[in-house]
Amino acid sequence: MHRHGYKGRKVGRETDQRKALTRGLMCSLIKEQSITTTLARAKEIRRSTEKLITIAKKGGLANRRLLISRLNSVETANLLMNVIAPQITRNSGYLRIEHAGFRKGDNAEMGTISFVDSINLEQKEAK
Repeated sequence: MHRHGYKGRKVGRETDQRKALTRGLMCSLIKEQSITTTLARAKEIRRSTEKLITIAKKGGLANRRLLISRLNSVETANLLMNVIAPQITRNSGYLRIEHAGFRKGDNAEMGTISFVDSINLEQKEAK
């Protein structure tokens, strides 16, 4: 059996569990601005999150609803669209992954994923 055309990593989960894990990690990344997880998971959520940031930068009601459906969280989608997206000036490459050593216990390779640009979350929340 060949593996042509199969995109993405399975990260040891079934489909519904993998989608829930991805959504949870993306929401945590958007809220906290930086998370540490295994390197494979970080590489996988970078793909999805960068697409969501591009959608948020376009704006509009349809794109807001698309973000809400992808994230399953109205608060996180609004935070991404109202606060984070206007502060990002670049066209792509919004996130960076840095190697964070190995996890004690199972020796899994860890990585920290964070935004390249500095984001000020208090800027529009106060208004």
